[in-house]
Amino acid sequence: MSTLGLVVAQFNRPITEQMEQEALEAATAAGAEVYETVQVPGAYDAPLAADRLARRDAVDAVAVVGTVITGDTDHDQVITDATAQRLSDVSLERDTPVTLGVTGPGMSAAEARERVENAAKAVEGALDLVDELPDPDSQQ
Repeated sequence: MSTLGLVVAQFNRPITEQMEQEALEAATAAGAEVYETVQVPGAYDAPLAADRLARRDAVDAVAVVGTVITGDTDHDQVITDATAQRLSDVSLERDTPVTLGVTGPGMSAAEARERVENAAKAVEGALDLVDELPDPDSQQ
């Protein structure tokens, strides 16, 4: 059984609450255990929490969920670009799958609500990586 860490952004909570539920249901359906759920203020804050979870021996993978809704500036693009890059860095630095279930940029709240299932896709992707990646300690 795989063990997941889950990071949930609180900004836009009416949407991310649904995303959290989708992620938990996907983990249960796949027979995975959620080791710990860490709530962070927003998507931009997720990489630190993902890194802390990825450091734990009991955690096989980390799924990050959140939503970034567009505004009057390019702030949503800046946030999602930075978040995606740092989550990728965490995955590579910790040799642990870290998946991006953050919707946006360029979405309205209505569009974000239509994409809450992306949280389940992040969990499924994390579990697929755990199953498919070769063991770094095995020699061919």
